[in-house]
Amino acid sequence: MYIIIMGAGRVGLHLAELLVNDGYDITIIENRKELCDIASNELDAMVICGNGTSTKILEEANISDARVFVAATGNDETNLLSSVLAKDYNVPQVIARVSNPDHEDAFRKVGIDDVISPERTAAGFLEKLITRPNVADLTAFGKGDGEIMDMVISNDKLNGKRISDVSPTDDYIVIAIYHGGKLKIPRSNTILNQGNKISILIKRGSFKKAAKIFTK
Repeated sequence: MYIIIMGAGRVGLHLAELLVNDGYDITIIENRKELCDIASNELDAMVICGNGTSTKILEEANISDARVFVAATGNDETNLLSSVLAKDYNVPQVIARVSNPDHEDAFRKVGIDDVISPERTAAGFLEKLITRPNVADLTAFGKGDGEIMDMVISNDKLNGKRISDVSPTDDYIVIAIYHGGKLKIPRSNTILNQGNKISILIKRGSFKKAAKIFTK
């Protein structure tokens, strides 16, 4: 999967490092030469030193081939404009960092897929948002040894299956299921169906195992 990250500050650089380590093809766009140099020296990724609000720079980054575009600078106006341009190039997933919460509505009104507020701009959160698209939300706890994830069941093979058929295991357990927007604590005989939103308590490193069961 090809991902473009605009901004090589603390968040953008760390996010790029995580995604490179995950095996993704990454290009960073940054207009400050000193940060371009740092990114070039530290990452196995293409670095383009230029303005991410320029269509010329975006096309140099082959934006038409990108699956994800992340606007991770500390400037809301820059992030908004570059995200709108990325949408114009039909990038499937556009994620924008917003520093001022008052600007969130403006980002959402122009169709940005995910708007990330200051509380959620940790690179680790952004990485999971990109690499775990079937997860609606997640919360880490303890020392990062576990997570509670909200997930929508998309595997039709689970239709009519009981909770006891798929959970608990040593790696994860279904701890909640939502019917009509209301949370219910599941029992072993609770029936699952495609489209159900569920909450899973999952051990670190076991996401792929759980995702294989509940999603396509």
